[in-house]
This record gives sequence, C-alpha cells and structure tokens, in this order.
Amino acid sequence: MSTSIARLLRRPAASTQSLESVALLLAGAVLVVVAPVSWLFYRDGEWPISGPGSLGQAIAITSAVVAGAVFVFGRAVVSTRAGRAGVTDRAARRGRLRWFDVAALAIAHAVIALLGWTGLASVLSLSFIDAVVFSVPAAALTGVAVALTAYAVFLSSVHMSPMMLSLVLAVFLALGAIASMLSASDPHWWQMNLSSLGMTDDLSALAFNLTLIIAGVLVTTIAHYAVSSIPASTPKAVKGRRKVTAMLALLGILLACVGVFPVDEYLQAHNLAATGMAIVFTVLVFALPRWLPAAPRPFVILGYVDVAIIVVMAVFFINGYYNLTAVELVVAVLVFGWVIVFLRNPGEATPTGPDSGADDGAADVTGADAMR
Repeated sequence: MSTSIARLLRRPAASTQSLESVALLLAGAVLVVVAPVSWLFYRDGEWPISGPGSLGQAIAITSAVVAGAVFVFGRAVVSTRAGRAGVTDRAARRGRLRWFDVAALAIAHAVIALLGWTGLASVLSLSFIDAVVFSVPAAALTGVAVALTAYAVFLSSVHMSPMMLSLVLAVFLALGAIASMLSASDPHWWQMNLSSLGMTDDLSALAFNLTLIIAGVLVTTIAHYAVSSIPASTPKAVKGRRKVTAMLALLGILLACVGVFPVDEYLQAHNLAATGMAIVFTVLVFALPRWLPAAPRPFVILGYVDVAIIVVMAVFFINGYYNLTAVELVVAVLVFGWVIVFLRNPGEATPTGPDSGADDGAADVTGADAMR
C-alpha cells in the first residue's frame, strides 16, 4: 500500500486512473488539514449559514484560495508529464496553456468556487431561517466543502480541453454577471444599460469589471488553444486558422477593455471597445467559411442567425421597443454562446491531460497500482 502510494506520488500523471487517485489523495489531505484548522477558528461560537461573518462566507473564501492553488498544481503535474514525454508535435506545443492562461483559469476557478458556495449558502439560509451552526459540524462542513472543491478543480485542471474551457467560461460569465446584478447598489440599474453595473465604486462594479477582464483573457486563451487543434494541411488553411486566432484574440482583448474602461470614466474608449466587439464578431461569422472550410455547416448557419438577431434587436432599440439593457443582454448571450459552441465544433482538440504527449515508456503506475 505505502509502496503504491509512493510510486503514485512520483508519477502522478502516469495514467487517467493515477490522476483520479491523486485527486482523491489531494481531497483527503485538504480535509485532514482544513477541518481541524477550521475548528480552531469556529470553536466556542455559533455561526449563521450566510452573510458577513458566516459559515458560508468562510467556506467560500477558503474554497476560492484552495481552488486557485490546486488548479496551478494540476497544470504543473500535466506539464511535468509532458516534459518527461518529450512532446515534439508542433500542434501539441501550440495547444499548451501559457502562464497567463493558467493564471486566468486559476482565478476563474477561484471565483466560481467563491460565488458558487456563497450562492448555495444563501439558498440554504432561506431554507433554515434563523438557524446557526456549532463549531464541530461547522468544521466538518468546511472540510468536506473545501475537499470537494479541491477534487473537482484538480480534475478540471489536468483534463483541461476545449469542452472544459467552454464550461468554465460559461459558468464564470454567468456567476460573475449574476453576482454583480444581485449586489448592485442601485436596484434600478437595468433602466440604464448593462455597463452601468461597472460604474460605481462598490462590490458590484468590481465584480462586473473583473468578470469582463478575466473573461477577455479566457477568450484569448480559447483563441490559441482551441484553434491550434484544427487540422491545416495547406498554406491557405494555415493562414485561415491564423486569421481566426487573431480575430478571437481581438474579441477577447476588446472584452477586457470594456471592463478596464468603465463607461462613467472612459465613455469613448468603453463604447469603442463594445462596438468593436460587435464588428469583430460579425466579420468572424461571415469570414469563417472561407477561413475554416472544415467548419460544420450548421455552426456556420448558427452564426448567420446570431447576426440577424443582433440586427433585429438593434432595430427594436432604435424604435424604442427595447431598452439598451435588453439589447446588450441578448447580444452578450449570442456572442458568447457562439464562442462557447465554437470550442465544440471545428476539430479535435489537442489534449493537455495525461495523454497529450507521446508515451514515455516508463509509466510504471498502472490503474491497478494506483488504486491498490
């Protein structure tokens, strides 16, 4: 048993089964450490389920910190395996995540953990009105919640793929937007526009602007990571793939600029970035069949439909039928929905998990060894 664990720790990415075992060991270690430390913090107290100074807040913050660290650890495990395997394939090298990609994804996972546990605590507090949690069960709940977070984030990190990226981007955008809406100091923010969420100096504005900035970095990650896996056997195909990569990267940069330049302080820069996103998206949709001939026909038609809906929404806004917030929400859903679906359509992704490199011939930890 001890021998198998030692071999597993020496070669954690030898196989899919060994990664699962490492995730379980990591979750167990987190539980063993977090639960006693939490008890020292909770002792001699009664803790509300949600709100400031609550059990839910403590779980959310702890999970966020652990999630960020575990994601980086998971990518280090994958990189170690790829280095031992001697990855020489050019497409595989292009598909590997860069340091700022890893940083953005780590922050995204941390924010998802923070907002996810905060939201769950708020729902539970409505189910158990005026209930409090004592020190021992509070410590146990904290340990289990943080351990579950570590387990899920580690597996997400080592098995990162275009499909996983699409899920992370979708969840991150949804939770970030909802959190900024719920925490807005002005309950009638929607009467102005979506960008008004980033105008104030409160937590809502910080959440909204950071969500846009990090999401922009994630889209640039998508640009080089997902597109690099699309087959390109001719110079024309390689050139088309580079154009798609550049346009997606520009879309991500403009999205980040929307968050960097709040509308109340940098009106022209903010509007330029927002308008530029719509233009880049339209150009990308109509040029995609020429740049990527292998793109599925239904996906190409989906892009045309999205652009048509955006035009109709713009007409409704000009005629006063819809306010600007409604138009912005619909456009945002269409654009990012298209980007997310794009990850699942053009081609097979270059894996970045344990099978990304060539077989190094020394994977001595088999699934049976790892689980014994």
